[in-house]
Amino acid sequence: MTIIDYRGATEMVTFGGKTYPAESIAGGAAFEIVTDDGVRHFVHRSDLGDVPPAPDLDTPLRVPLSRVVTWDSVHRLSQVPPRGGLPGLIAEVRASATIRRGTRMVKPLNARAVAEVLKGSPPHGFCYREYDVAHLRTPQDWSVLTGEGDAQIVFALRWRAVDPLDYVVPGPDSGLTRLAPHDRVGPPVLGTGFAPSGSQLIPEFLTADTADLPMTANATLLAFTADGTEVPLYTYQAEQRAWLRLAGPQWRHILITLRDVRPEQEYLAMPPDRRSSTRLMGWFQGEEYEAIADPPETFRVLAMTRAARYAVERLRRRTSYGRWRGEVVTVLQAEAEWCRLRLVDPTPEAISATGAQCYERGVYEIWASRLELTEMRDVDVEYRV
Repeated sequence: MTIIDYRGATEMVTFGGKTYPAESIAGGAAFEIVTDDGVRHFVHRSDLGDVPPAPDLDTPLRVPLSRVVTWDSVHRLSQVPPRGGLPGLIAEVRASATIRRGTRMVKPLNARAVAEVLKGSPPHGFCYREYDVAHLRTPQDWSVLTGEGDAQIVFALRWRAVDPLDYVVPGPDSGLTRLAPHDRVGPPVLGTGFAPSGSQLIPEFLTADTADLPMTANATLLAFTADGTEVPLYTYQAEQRAWLRLAGPQWRHILITLRDVRPEQEYLAMPPDRRSSTRLMGWFQGEEYEAIADPPETFRVLAMTRAARYAVERLRRRTSYGRWRGEVVTVLQAEAEWCRLRLVDPTPEAISATGAQCYERGVYEIWASRLELTEMRDVDVEYRV
């Protein structure tokens, strides 16, 4: 079992005009600093100009500041829904935040969503690069994304990106930007590619077609406590499709807050006929097998025995699509007479035509008769390996 430690060695950094020993977080994307008055601060790397560059980290946002272009003006543009296209300055800044193979992605979860992940729900919807949110440690910090400023605990799913093809930027052409408040959950989608925030510049991503992505090996379910402690709760073992519990007895009080989750139990994902219809498929010696992704370098045949875990020669993500009431949907679950569907492009018109319900920000789903579903097909997205 591989467990990655996201806290690093102590470094000396300058904060508030004084130099302190600081513990790196998320490979150096942020630092934990304890000042002379005993107060803990979580500071993003970009706010500490004296820190040497770290080549293994993701690319930071690049903001071309000058006497004319100030930080306040850039932030203000990022929070204004664009009309007639994204302004060139904001487009340039947003384009500097990129995903590469192996980028650590993070998605905040509520307690209900944690239980769903343990039972087989894969990554989907809005998410963020860990690099951009590494300084968000306390529930109050996370409220910029969750909107829950009074929460005592925040949960999150962390995984590694298989390929940039799996993610899109919710830009000005997205139907999500036209949704009325009564049709959505959470803050509006601005269309600038940045999360709504009064002071921060946080680039957001959306899974392509709002589709499910296969869970990658060693994904982690986390909790963040009121003092900023990061608690790994479960880690995903891909061969067994199992979530193994990492949290010890001292964190039982966190686990018991999760509805439909038993603190003493580990979890196996639902069998294939009841899981998401998105699968990772690989080819080895001309045969097709279900595959496992352990980015950035390892992609292998799904097998319980080590001797059969061959490196795949080709790799694809396969997702089931269909059309219902004129709208393109991904097919999440298909039973004898009913299907669970998710809108690919949840515009106001599509929501009105289908009656789809918003289960989380940007994600609209509905149960429908299988007989009414047309144009069912599997679509493969091929990755370069």
